[in-house]
Amino acid sequence: MSQRRVVITGMGAVTPIGNSVADTWKSIMAGECGIDKITLFDTTDYAVKIAAEVKNFNLTDWGVDRKEARKMSRFTQFAVAAATEAVKDAGYTKETIAADKSGIMLGNGIGGFETMEAGYKKYFEAGNSRIPPLSVPMFITNEGAANISMLFGIEGLSWTLATACASGTDALGAALDLVRSGRLDVCLAGGTEAAITGFGIGCFTVLQTLATSFNDNPKAASRPFDAKREGFTMGEGAGILVLEELEHAKKRGAKIYAEFAGFGASSDAYHITSPRLDGTGGAKAIKLALEDAGIKPEEVDYYNAHGTSTPINDPAESSMLKKAFGDHAYKMKVSSTKSMTGHCLGAAGAVEALICVKAITDGFYPPTINLENQDVEGGCDLDYVPNKGVAGEIDCAASGSLGFGGHNGVVVFKKIKE
Repeated sequence: MSQRRVVITGMGAVTPIGNSVADTWKSIMAGECGIDKITLFDTTDYAVKIAAEVKNFNLTDWGVDRKEARKMSRFTQFAVAAATEAVKDAGYTKETIAADKSGIMLGNGIGGFETMEAGYKKYFEAGNSRIPPLSVPMFITNEGAANISMLFGIEGLSWTLATACASGTDALGAALDLVRSGRLDVCLAGGTEAAITGFGIGCFTVLQTLATSFNDNPKAASRPFDAKREGFTMGEGAGILVLEELEHAKKRGAKIYAEFAGFGASSDAYHITSPRLDGTGGAKAIKLALEDAGIKPEEVDYYNAHGTSTPINDPAESSMLKKAFGDHAYKMKVSSTKSMTGHCLGAAGAVEALICVKAITDGFYPPTINLENQDVEGGCDLDYVPNKGVAGEIDCAASGSLGFGGHNGVVVFKKIKE
């Protein structure tokens, strides 16, 4: 019996560069950056004063009642908004998607950070009796998937997966297996994150992972593969893709963006925050993804890199690509769209996956902006599509995510062929 094929039939996004897939993609094509001064909290006493915030966001714009929205943390609101766009884009209604054998697989790294902060503040200042009653149901990581389930009446499985910055990618991979296996015919899958809070920025600052020298020039802060890179810039948002079994999609006349061809995952088993410097762990995930997809390395036209703009990640990831793709690493195009979106943590992989799908459908290689002095001496010597995107045929695209704890996930998409 042949393996069930899985396709993408809908997408939704809330990102620092657009509150929809169309607006996000328009910004990607234009090379626009969403990093600016932080407005979500007072940064007076902080070394880092910039981030890639989602802008002009109000969940009521997606048809959610204001009272219901107030019961959701920011990461959940992003997920609900992106899911609403994705469901509509796939040609579903609440009634029709609930009637199908559908489910949810959502990646998230941290949960409701701002809710936790508010709860702790009340606890320490006024005692346990003053903790806001909805603290737990608002900050637990599964709240995003649960609210999507309730909004659409989806009674199938509703799971949350946490592998730090690989969460969105790994959630897509798990969803792929669920649809392939026949456990589901349709799955809303992706990632969401909202950690731009005083505690969130503070935590990553003391870890020395954030860029600290660009407070007066925010849009230059995220510069993957550049010699002057010094750390990542926090982003936030959500990306949701509708995964559907091919024959099921064709039967209902759905538009098909691309085929979700393969997934691979590995663990570095090395360090809690650093990737293996030689890239062997991530290379293993790439090889497994290509094998799962039945794709040869030389068939991949575009690779959306994890590309965090940290001193350690970028050369390690470049080494990873050379190990996995061999000489083809120098022939294919690689870029980091985090140069525009910032690092959206648990949402990053999902947002970057839908960017790969758009790259295939529109024939466009996204740029790595701020790449002014490529760090060739440091090992970053591939074609990273510097500063300006390039039009071109893309039959196959892949995206990789590397998370704290050594989690590596890679997804592969290709043009649909009967």
